[in-house]
Amino acid sequence: MSAVGATPVMDPGNREARAYDKGNRVVGRAAAQRIGASDVKLKKGMGSMKRIFMYQLAAMAVLVLLFDAGPVEANPPPKKGGTLPAIRLAVPKDPAHGRYLGLSDDGLFEISQVKGDAVIIEIFSIYCPHCQREAFRVNELYEKIEKNPKAKGKLKLIGIGATNSQFEVDIFRSTYKVPFPLFSDGDGSIYKSLGEVMTPYFIGIRIKNDGTHEIFYSKVGGFGDAEEFLQLMLGSSGLK
Repeated sequence: MSAVGATPVMDPGNREARAYDKGNRVVGRAAAQRIGASDVKLKKGMGSMKRIFMYQLAAMAVLVLLFDAGPVEANPPPKKGGTLPAIRLAVPKDPAHGRYLGLSDDGLFEISQVKGDAVIIEIFSIYCPHCQREAFRVNELYEKIEKNPKAKGKLKLIGIGATNSQFEVDIFRSTYKVPFPLFSDGDGSIYKSLGEVMTPYFIGIRIKNDGTHEIFYSKVGGFGDAEEFLQLMLGSSGLK
């Protein structure tokens, strides 16, 4: 009698034992064949994984070669006492805005060509929630400039939509009822030349008699009170 849980040892002379043994050999060969086939598949799979790994290493090597020279440095933000990079804007299609800036011809112009003694530039974006919240304050600043005898005709205000298309700029203008000229920077070239500053960003330039200019204000963020900001611009630009 065999022990419980153990495989019985069969008499080789017994027919049933031989049949059992033969069956075991058949099952064993089938199992071996399956294991062999699985082993082949495993080896093939490992070969494929090895090739993929080698491709990944090659791709990484290419990336290392591409970026081995180091990251491309971005342009620095405008600095007080410096000058703006070369910025050319399209003359506004709205005749009133053209007259406001003192531009009569079509085509392109530089900000230093604006008729006035100083220009405040707001870098904004239609997708900037801070710009959206500050829009009414910037409109108020424009109104105060136009009502102030020291500022009217001398201090001008414009906005440039960073990476915004003309369509997006027009939506921003109509949504927030912006009364001063806004310009599109659809390809982001102006935004990049200014160091990809955060928005809103305000830049103040003083236009000199010889047509050159100098930055007197450059700062990120909005302002709390329009009148206080106007007085700061008048004082910093020398118009006060």
